[in-house]
Amino acid sequence: MFNLTNKSILITGGTGSLGKALTKHILNKYPEVKRLVIYSRDEQKQFQMAQEFSNSEFPQIRYFIGDVRDKERLIRAFQGVDYVIHAAAMKHVHIAEYNPDECIKTNIGGAENVVDACFKTKVERVVALSTDKACAPINLYGATKLTSDKLFIAANNIKGDKPIKFSVVRYGNVMGSNGSVIPFFLKKKNDENELPITDPNMTRFNISLQGGVDMVMHALEHAWGGELFVPKIPSYKIMDVAEAIGPDCKKPIVGIRPGEKVHEEMITSSDSFYTYDLGKYYTILPATHQWKTEDFVKAFDAKKVEQSFSYNSGDNEEWETVESLRNLIKEHVDPTFEV
Repeated sequence: MFNLTNKSILITGGTGSLGKALTKHILNKYPEVKRLVIYSRDEQKQFQMAQEFSNSEFPQIRYFIGDVRDKERLIRAFQGVDYVIHAAAMKHVHIAEYNPDECIKTNIGGAENVVDACFKTKVERVVALSTDKACAPINLYGATKLTSDKLFIAANNIKGDKPIKFSVVRYGNVMGSNGSVIPFFLKKKNDENELPITDPNMTRFNISLQGGVDMVMHALEHAWGGELFVPKIPSYKIMDVAEAIGPDCKKPIVGIRPGEKVHEEMITSSDSFYTYDLGKYYTILPATHQWKTEDFVKAFDAKKVEQSFSYNSGDNEEWETVESLRNLIKEHVDPTFEV
């Protein structure tokens, strides 16, 4: 059975929403973890996080200031680390469009540095976080994350003294995460009684923070190296989110921002040649890998999807309703929210 007893784990971008959720999960479920390193560049966020997860209460935790752009700092941080979860990234689509060079340095250069630092230390397993925007990208953020995905997947082809297992998890909007639409709408409702709608037809995939955590831990435990995991999750309509939060609010149509899609994808029809159904997740296998596909299929009872299969938020089979969204907001985002 998988456990983290006497293991050291490091989370890049560990002060973000998912990083904190992973930290809580790991400390609660695996109290015998040897060391949990929170690696990020924002000292204020680290200071704030240390109020919630203090060294006195959790002696396993370490706070390490550093940027993924700094390979030497990563190498130092990775000393003695067994597992790495790479969550650090520039994530805002419109900011990336306006500052492309900065996004490239962090999302692509940072990914290269993480891979190189892993090979220079004794890291055993790596899980990199991706996004639905990396699937058939039309914006720079998505393009950089697709490149990052390719770097981590291809890293499995590099043979060292002790082969490292690199895998990727790709999912949609994390409910309640920093910068996501639901906290934005909640604030707009309270401040202005107005919810700006980019496009009334817009849809998005929806996953809870715990769902994201579970997926990362699944990949950390089960990956053979090179897989890209995709969860089976519901979609929501932006107008249903607006109705759930502010039925009486004004809802002006403001237009799509640069780089936005009306619907998001997580698996394209071109990916279907390499995509398998694992039950709770789909996985896109790498075109080249160090193990036999038939062995993987047998081990996980994996089923090949139909050719031309695709996974799109606009034609998903499972949907959140206004009522379910209200319940989820109360459960995962704001306990004071009136259902």
